[in-house]
Amino acid sequence: MRTIEQRAELDNFELADDYDFSNGVRGRFYKATKVSTTIRLDNDVLLFLKKKAAEDHIGYQTLINSLLRDYVKNSVKEI
Repeated sequence: MRTIEQRAELDNFELADDYDFSNGVRGRFYKATKVSTTIRLDNDVLLFLKKKAAEDHIGYQTLINSLLRDYVKNSVKEI
């Protein structure tokens, strides 16, 4: 652990006025966290989503998540 004096030295750090982010990668250190939840869907809807996911070779929960994400993105644009 650092002493109080060592931490005080770090508090005096000054940021430069200008940084070059031209080679930066957006979202490099971002990792979305998954939350376990329960959702109740009609059987015909779930069967359709599972079939579509199998055709696309992805998990049906991944498909549902991407569909919901697209809906959210489109809804936010309208506001």
